[in-house]
Amino acid sequence: MVAPAVSVELVLSIDVEEEGLFRGAYARTKPTVRNVAGLARLSPLLLEFALPVSLLCTHSVFTDAAACRSLAGMCARHRVEIGAHLHHWNTPPVAAGSEDGQDYESPGRAPASLLQARLENLFAAGRAFLGMPLTSFRMGKWDLHRWHWPLLAEAGVLVDASVRPLHYAPQGPDHFYAPADPYVVNVQGRALLEVPLSCIPLCACLRHVRPSAGAGGGVRMRLASSLWRWGVLALLPVYHPLWAMKAVTKRYLARGGKVLSLTWHSSEMMPGGTPHLPDVAAVERFLEKIRSYLRWLTGWAAVQGRTFDELRQTWNTEHAASRTGGTDASCGGDWRY
Repeated sequence: MVAPAVSVELVLSIDVEEEGLFRGAYARTKPTVRNVAGLARLSPLLLEFALPVSLLCTHSVFTDAAACRSLAGMCARHRVEIGAHLHHWNTPPVAAGSEDGQDYESPGRAPASLLQARLENLFAAGRAFLGMPLTSFRMGKWDLHRWHWPLLAEAGVLVDASVRPLHYAPQGPDHFYAPADPYVVNVQGRALLEVPLSCIPLCACLRHVRPSAGAGGGVRMRLASSLWRWGVLALLPVYHPLWAMKAVTKRYLARGGKVLSLTWHSSEMMPGGTPHLPDVAAVERFLEKIRSYLRWLTGWAAVQGRTFDELRQTWNTEHAASRTGGTDASCGGDWRY
């Protein structure tokens, strides 16, 4: 058998959250988390490929007894990291009079004191479940803004996975020029490892559509804000077919990339948990696509599975020069500080 020509570290993460995915709105109060039981469908994949998994959980998951039993079962059977996932719209303190179905409000517009309180409650709930501090984090909807970095550092985050390269939203975050590889962000004297979603443009010229204040800025803004829909390949199996997942992997590794970040949601393993997966057959097809990808990947490359924290422990020593932040990077996109 011919040895694989390339090697790669693979971080598999799941956003473990309340129900409501892709239905227009999550519940603001009394969210249901029955979908967490669907994590059991991960077991065959983890066993077949000897992979660990990072489960990034919302406050509503940590405070539900049945969901916590499902998490504990996964921890008992597999190599699991428990991290935090902020759905700021229903993490306490929730604003008085909040109702289900309200329009989404970006955490970029939230008062710093309110967002800090929500992070504190999220991490406290996670610590109560795990018995130790949580150190890995993802912001809901990839909506991380530059001014959030100090709040993450204060919350004890050591690894963030909120950055989505080539993503720009006029009223949201600007991650357009974010690196595709992990990098260290220096935040007020602390070092956080950022593990961005694996994203590659369909063609190199698309990197230049970022909006500007000059001539044609309006057109460029519309192109940039829609690029993720038509011009970017990402390791998001909910959005992309198998051929696209293979394509982003080959292109990323061809340019020297060493870490792949693959992710989806807990609701995508519960039949009917999201509109695009209405029944058991649809969920099985979805998981079979991921299995086919992993079989292809492990046959094509030497794969080492990592949790976010495991990656941090090796990356910070082997790639100490891969840093951004400090006074020289105090301006620019939301992917840095």
